Amino acid sequence: MIKKLLLLISICFQLVFANAQLQQALKQHISFLASDSLHGRMTGSKDEAVAAKYIIEQFKKGEIQNKNNNFSTKKYLQHFVFHPKVDSAKTTVNGNNVIAFIDNHAKQTIILGAHYDHLGWGDPKHSTYRGSPAIHNGADDNASGVATIIELSKLLKKSSCTHNNYLFVAFSGEELGLYGSKWFVEHPLLDSSKIDYMLNFDMVGRVDSNKLVVNGVGTSPSWNESMKKISSPLHVKTTESGIGPSDHTSFYLKNVPVLHFFSGQHKDYHKPSDDENKINYKGLEDVVSYVMQLLQQLDDKGKIGFIKTKDDSNEDTPKFTVTLGVMPDYTFEGEGMRIDGVTDGKPASKAELKTGDVVVQLGEVKVKDMMTYMKALSQFKKGDNTKVKVKRGNETIEKDIHF
Repeated sequence: MIKKLLLLISICFQLVFANAQLQQALKQHISFLASDSLHGRMTGSKDEAVAAKYIIEQFKKGEIQNKNNNFSTKKYLQHFVFHPKVDSAKTTVNGNNVIAFIDNHAKQTIILGAHYDHLGWGDPKHSTYRGSPAIHNGADDNASGVATIIELSKLLKKSSCTHNNYLFVAFSGEELGLYGSKWFVEHPLLDSSKIDYMLNFDMVGRVDSNKLVVNGVGTSPSWNESMKKISSPLHVKTTESGIGPSDHTSFYLKNVPVLHFFSGQHKDYHKPSDDENKINYKGLEDVVSYVMQLLQQLDDKGKIGFIKTKDDSNEDTPKFTVTLGVMPDYTFEGEGMRIDGVTDGKPASKAELKTGDVVVQLGEVKVKDMMTYMKALSQFKKGDNTKVKVKRGNETIEKDIHF
C-alpha cells in the first residue's frame, strides 16, 4: 500500500514538473517573439527575419528536420514575394514561411501551422489603435500560436503518434492577407493528396474561464467524434465553417479538413497592448494538451474525410458596408452579441458602448447571435443613423449610432 502511494506521489510530481517545464518553454518563446527588440515582426522586415531564425533554432533543438525525400527547403525557409497595396500603390514584400518536418515514413502528413508576422509599428488599415506610432508586439497574435507549434513539434517527436508525418509551418504575411499560407497551398512542397488535415493556431494565449473556440469542425465527420473523447478542463465552443480570417482558410479552399484553435477576441487585439504579461500560460498548456489528445485519437484512423461547409462567404450570409467598431466575444453563449473590445473613434466608441455590453437590438433587428448581428449591420450604409440597445449588467440601455 505504501509503495503504491509513493508511486502515485512520484507520478503526480513528474506531471506537475512536466507541466511547469512546458509553461516555462511557452513563456520563453513568447517573451522573445513579443519583445520590443523585434519591433512587432512586420512582414518582410529584418525583425521578422530574427523571429524566423529563432523559430528555426527551436526546431533544430527539438531535432525537427528541414527536408525529406518529398521536398527540400533551404535553411528551413520557403521564400515568396507578394505585392500588397499601400496608400493605393503596389509594393513588393519578401516573405518567408518557416518549415520543419517529422518524417515517420507514413503515407499521410498532418500540417500544424501558425503565423509569426505581426503589425510592426501599426497602421490605420490593420491596427485598432489610433495613437502615435507604437510597437505592436503581438504576444497573443500570434506569438502564442508559434510557441504552441514549437512545443507540439517537440512532444510529437518523442510521442507514439507515428502513423502520420508532421509538417510544421510558421507562416509569414498573414496579417496583410494570408499571403504565406496562400503561397504554400499553391507551392505545397509535397503531394497535396497526401495532406491529411491542417490544424491552425491563431491567438490561443488568452484562455479566459477555460473557454476555447475551435472553428472548422464541420470540415470533417471525424472532428466531433474524436473531440468527444478528449478529457480536458477546457470548455470548448465549436463552429462549423472552414472559412475565417486566418491561415486555415487557404487549406480549406483546397479541400483539406481544418481546425482553427482560438482563445477569443480581447481589447488588446491589434494594439500595442497585446503584451506577453497578459498571456495565460496554464490555459495555453491546456490547449497543447488538448491538441495532443486529438492527435492521439486520430493517429491510427487513416486519412479523414473532407466536407464542404456552409461558409461565411456563402451567399446566404448578410453582406455589410459599415461597422460598429467592436470586437465580438466569440466564446459568448448567451443571447445577443457580447462586445469584447471597442475601437477608438468608431460608432460604438462615440456612442460610449463598453466592453462587456451585450447588443440585443440594432435598428429594428433583434440581435440573437452573430448571424442576426450581421443581418442588422447589413441594413445600413455610411451616413445612416439608428439606435442600439445593449444589456449592461441588469440594465438595458439605448444609444444613438451614427455610421
